[in-house]
Amino acid sequence: MYITDTHCRYERRPLKAPFAFKGRQITELWQTEVRLTDSHGRSAAGWGTQSVLWSDPTVFQRHTEFEANAIMFQTTERLAAAIRNQEWEGPQAIVRAMAPRAAEMAAALSGQPSVRLTFALNAMVGLDNAAWLLEAAQRGVANFDDLVPPVVRPVLAHRHNRLGLIPLIPYGAGHDEIRALLEEGSFLLKIKVGADPRGDGDPDAGLAWDMQRISEIHHWASSYRTPYTESGHVLYYLDANGRYGSKALLERLIHHLERIGAAERVVLIEEPFPEALREDVHDIPLRVAADESVHSADDVRERLALGYRAFALKPIAKTLSMTFDMLAAAGSAQAHFFCADLTVNPILVEWNKNVAARLPPLPGLRVGVVEANGWQHYAHWEEMKRVHPLRHRPWVEARRFVFELDEEFYQTSGGIFAAGLGKSL
Repeated sequence: MYITDTHCRYERRPLKAPFAFKGRQITELWQTEVRLTDSHGRSAAGWGTQSVLWSDPTVFQRHTEFEANAIMFQTTERLAAAIRNQEWEGPQAIVRAMAPRAAEMAAALSGQPSVRLTFALNAMVGLDNAAWLLEAAQRGVANFDDLVPPVVRPVLAHRHNRLGLIPLIPYGAGHDEIRALLEEGSFLLKIKVGADPRGDGDPDAGLAWDMQRISEIHHWASSYRTPYTESGHVLYYLDANGRYGSKALLERLIHHLERIGAAERVVLIEEPFPEALREDVHDIPLRVAADESVHSADDVRERLALGYRAFALKPIAKTLSMTFDMLAAAGSAQAHFFCADLTVNPILVEWNKNVAARLPPLPGLRVGVVEANGWQHYAHWEEMKRVHPLRHRPWVEARRFVFELDEEFYQTSGGIFAAGLGKSL
């Protein structure tokens, strides 16, 4: 594909309340749009959701929230300009070649020696989605299945008729909010751990807070039953965001889970350690998953060698191109995959659902799952849904925490082609 023109824009979307994780908090998320035009006048638009705190906490900490978001958007703009007037083999070629350069651009803009590659990938999501849709237009295809590279089609061969919706339980979620999720049918709770209750970084205080928190949630959830898990119990997904600084600390958490009878309900523990801490986890009795520490196919292979048995896929945060590369890198390894959210906009939810709907179910579950929590956190979620061209279809909304996927969902690919190949927002 030969890109002749690019256009980028953003809009700021406030959250209902400050959203805390990684020891900091955000108040808004920027939504970006990248439109690419080729030499034949065809154009396609892709959307992204910026999450600077998630992708590189150092950038977030060294700037105001607005400045950090502006740095990521400027990275997107410069990257889009850099791919103009060149011939590219396809979206994956763009991401493989330009992600390191995007990281260099971001470092220069932020005044730091370097930024995490995840920051660059987050800045590339809209561009990558636009490139995939532009390639689809060039090839005359309009179905997600036709975008999947042959090497990963065996992994993405499922066609779930149901996807469970994973809600997020942040540090600040109270009893009434969690009880409401359970009453409405939620059966896999994503629980944030790695708290810093006193703001002083004390790991023992954080662990004590986490243990008390999980004990409470386990007590509340134990009386609920669900048809969507093999045990009939509500299950848990613990997300530490790299906040456990040692293996010994994680083992203390697991011992607590075992004592209260919650360990058997934990599907996975995501990203317990800081990225630089390359701990072997073969002897950890629970399934350990990687997220932020995996930026590339090489990272997948490294984490597999360390005993990681699951990976969070984030086509909505690390690009669809890198998601395909990560799946290919896992090869025949007995790894499990799931699609996690980034509090993204309604169009990106559909990109995530397209991948999640084709993945094998996680152990202990009878259905596929996808995380989506934008409805919990955006101040104007209903307004944001207006950009979805098929927003009135029954598979757009989860009912009792389940997306019912019919043949129309697969035929329309959740509306991503209609959204990206239509008019600009």
